[in-house]
Amino acid sequence: MQVNMHEAKSQLSRLGEKVWAGEAVIIAKAGKPYLDLVPHKENLEPRRPGRFKGQIKIAEDFNVTDEEIVAAFEGDQ
Repeated sequence: MQVNMHEAKSQLSRLGEKVWAGEAVIIAKAGKPYLDLVPHKENLEPRRPGRFKGQIKIAEDFNVTDEEIVAAFEGDQ
């Protein structure tokens, strides 16, 4: 659901209820998406570095860049 800023100001309680019920609400400014209305999350779990250890695989050639691509970025075509 997308609402304009004026409507959001006058209908904030109703929009908040919709968000808590699981509906996505986007507030628009000048007809373009401007803000996402999201519910507050209490007691977010702290970030745990390393929790995906052993689950992510990086290809052997990850840091290898094709010379044509390098030349295109550097303007050496």
